[in-house]
Amino acid sequence: MKYDYLIVGAGLFGSVFACEALKRGKKCLVIDRRPHIGGNVYTEQIEGIQVHKYGAHIFHTSDKEVWDYVNRFCEFNNFINTPIANYKGEIYNLPFNMNTFCRMWGVSTPKQAKEIIDSQRAEFDIKEPKNLEEQALYLVGKDIYQKLIKEYTEKQWGRPCNELPVFIIKRLPLRFTYDNNYFNDRYQGIPIGGYTKIIQKMLEGADVLLNTDYFNFIKNNRDIAKVTVYTGEIDRFYNYEYGALEYRTVTFETEVLDTENYQGCAVVNYTSKDVPYTRIIEHKHFENADTKKTVISKEYSAEWKEGLEPYYPINNERNQRIYDMYFERAKKDKSVIFGGRLATYKYYDMDKVIRLALDTAKRELK
Repeated sequence: MKYDYLIVGAGLFGSVFACEALKRGKKCLVIDRRPHIGGNVYTEQIEGIQVHKYGAHIFHTSDKEVWDYVNRFCEFNNFINTPIANYKGEIYNLPFNMNTFCRMWGVSTPKQAKEIIDSQRAEFDIKEPKNLEEQALYLVGKDIYQKLIKEYTEKQWGRPCNELPVFIIKRLPLRFTYDNNYFNDRYQGIPIGGYTKIIQKMLEGADVLLNTDYFNFIKNNRDIAKVTVYTGEIDRFYNYEYGALEYRTVTFETEVLDTENYQGCAVVNYTSKDVPYTRIIEHKHFENADTKKTVISKEYSAEWKEGLEPYYPINNERNQRIYDMYFERAKKDKSVIFGGRLATYKYYDMDKVIRLALDTAKRELK
């Protein structure tokens, strides 16, 4: 065996695990099917701007250990995420806050906003929400649901809101203050110089092979490492033995525009169904880049099919049942460690991926 660990995937989970293993003197081979390291946090410079190639990645956490950990690899700026929503030309602040309510209803106090939401809740008499639609109506009432949630969510997930699970909408902040900061976490920012630099530093000392599909590679390299750390799709790893899991994918249409400022902020969600994309990212606002041009990315959500990149697991009852069978199978496989978004069939924020990788490495490398 040439290596202690074969790490499949050079994204956050695989890179953090590799970094921790390398610090303990382990030999690591990291492979990735993409032509670059970094997974979905990969950034590249275009027109002097760090472009988030796979969508906006704004680091935020309340986990001080994770915050201190990432700051070993780079310096973060003080970017605060203050996205807006565009509904047929009407502009609303996100997350839902007093600025949103003022624009929606012309109110100016928390009491007025709560009275309107309470009266709209009462129309539906929802005691225990059973799906996303009911949860949204219970949370914010019909006006905000109709303009800012329903059509956007159905574009993003490709399913009616009354067929989606409650937990999706529970992530959405709601506050009765004039505070446009999307996240409640104590620490927030964007790495100066982009995320790719972080991954490069994490992988220093590892052997790295790009454009390398694990399933082709392993055919001729079965004894390459003692343990495999696998971050790809768990159903594919087991050759779809219990059935295929479903995902949503995202495609990106990126343009360089000959203007200094296209939309005035980093993230604009387009919440009506007559706009085919879900949002536009203007990358220069992540770092306040002083450039004459700008770079924007339009995001289109679609059903995943083979050949596309899986992004979001669809955690409905059917898929969860299938994943649970793979999970039980994986627990018996002592030569493989499964981690990350695809291998655990769960959506993670970046800090949660890092925490998962650190905890996994601590158990494995003790």
